[in-house]
Amino acid sequence: MTIRQGNRGGAPVGLVTELDTIEAGAVLYLRLWCESAVTQKQVQHDFSCTLGTENARRACESLDQLCTLCARHGRRPIMRRSVTCRCLGADESCFANFIGAASSGARDDAFLLASLMVRPDFAPCLVGLAETFGLALRQMALSADPTYSGATHVPNSPNLH
Repeated sequence: MTIRQGNRGGAPVGLVTELDTIEAGAVLYLRLWCESAVTQKQVQHDFSCTLGTENARRACESLDQLCTLCARHGRRPIMRRSVTCRCLGADESCFANFIGAASSGARDDAFLLASLMVRPDFAPCLVGLAETFGLALRQMALSADPTYSGATHVPNSPNLH
């Protein structure tokens, strides 16, 4: 394996600013959660301020379990970029799409994306955790902007432009 192949999941595929609110939040909180105990406290604080203590606890537990399952049963380690990096890595893009699909009720798509990250027997559990975490992100987005609809494209339309 070359160095280039070993970092494939970290290859930049876009910018975090190109993601919708839920997906960008998923990437940011993944980066923060995996960074350090100090940044995990920041995540807990962010969720608590918006969602209240109990909902924040559930959201953080879901994120922690998502990260733990991916680390223990992942096909390979998920590559992450630094917290302040504007670039979006390939693995982060997959994670963002996975959380977005799970939180919007697209369970089949979420399962497919989960099976890219972990062994297939762990994918259903990952989907459930992603739903909990993603719905917390949606609730936070609604709290910040009551007009947030979550829609980024026309359903059933294969065209991006």
